[in-house]
Amino acid sequence: MTRAASDTAPAAGPVLATVPVLASLDLDESAAFYADRLGFAPRLRTEDYLIVERDGCELHFWRCTERHIAENTSCYVRGDTRALHADFAARGLVLDPPREQPWGMRELYVIDPHGNLLKFGEST
Repeated sequence: MTRAASDTAPAAGPVLATVPVLASLDLDESAAFYADRLGFAPRLRTEDYLIVERDGCELHFWRCTERHIAENTSCYVRGDTRALHADFAARGLVLDPPREQPWGMRELYVIDPHGNLLKFGEST
């Protein structure tokens, strides 16, 4: 009988956060959309990388030349979907209101200019 790796592994530090890394066809366009429409502030911008942040939630972007990658990428962000919907609408973003899903979440969907799907959700 063998022991599981977790039985012999040294204690590790806590996992503090999960950070999505999304594809961007144009980092300047992504920075503008996330700031102007979603209220994320830029934190870092290099030639090939962008970091934005809102309320402690970071999103990272890497420069990509293949649209199909972004169009097949998504991330899930926890938050007050009704308040976020109101904020995004006030910023000029046109989107459907949050919906209650059969899996016990209220969700709001945003597709960015490059096709990334952001799912904002909260427990119902």
